[in-house]
Amino acid sequence: MAGIQTISIPDFKTHSGAVYPSIDLHFQQFGCEIGTAPVVLVNHSLTGDARLTGDGGWWNEIIGHGRTIDTQRYTIMGFNIPGNGVLGQTFSIPEDFHAGDIASLYLLGLKALNIEKLHALIGGSIGGGIAWEMAALAPQITKYLVPIAADWKANDWIIANTFLQKRILQNSKQPLEDARIHAMLTYRTPQSFEFRFGRTKNEELGIYNIESWLMYHGDKLAKRFQLDAYVMMNHLLASINIERHGQTVQEIIKRITAEIHLIAIDSDLFFTPAEDRKTMDFTKKFKKDIFYHELSSLHGHDAFLIENEDMIRILSPIFKP
Repeated sequence: MAGIQTISIPDFKTHSGAVYPSIDLHFQQFGCEIGTAPVVLVNHSLTGDARLTGDGGWWNEIIGHGRTIDTQRYTIMGFNIPGNGVLGQTFSIPEDFHAGDIASLYLLGLKALNIEKLHALIGGSIGGGIAWEMAALAPQITKYLVPIAADWKANDWIIANTFLQKRILQNSKQPLEDARIHAMLTYRTPQSFEFRFGRTKNEELGIYNIESWLMYHGDKLAKRFQLDAYVMMNHLLASINIERHGQTVQEIIKRITAEIHLIAIDSDLFFTPAEDRKTMDFTKKFKKDIFYHELSSLHGHDAFLIENEDMIRILSPIFKP
């Protein structure tokens, strides 16, 4: 059952006090029917969606028939972040929401589907931040918590980059194209660009191939994404922070019953591995079932979508038959 389905969440009140009579939570389900197998929830990244596998699936190398997350053994779920433009849904006031509100909506969605416990809660990039937010709100929701190229808060570097993204989206004549070009500079590394392009030129266009590649990605996103959706997603990325209501991260993580697997990328210029190492260092003092994994790649933040063999090696023990 891989088509888009919808749950309407009634009378939702955000942290800011905004009340929405109904918010549609769109999702896709793969593999076994709900209630017949362990459930895996995978949270998508900034410009991704709930198409986890199959035609157009963004994680086909990991999820599928006989894959690491096997559709024959698991019920696999993906929610679309409300406001990300799927089925035209956007919000004109992104400030009404923070990442914790999205986590609350996901938890309400699971409740509506009668899913009380997850086998694994996985997320990449902003999806990993939302996974942290879910675990903070519902500490017993999952057996395994797996944030990938992510963190439990947006640090100053993330906030700085999302601030620049916001400026581009507000002021550029081609906001989606230009914001995407800037974003790609944080998702990859100088070494990755050199490895792929080596200062070669596109003679037909009279520009460097790196310039052509960046323009291609900008144009591609502009054709499939809406401006309000990008503004919303950028705002949510900057808002990740489980330390709310006066609680410290240590107090919050102490309550999380899940086995936590932090997956960082050694060359990540966006959610840098140093932040995950800090989390590992202070958490291991009071929680034994936390583990740190580091992908070695020259490709930077996007490596979790590229280095499939390493991802399979890390994830396989969590999904062993």
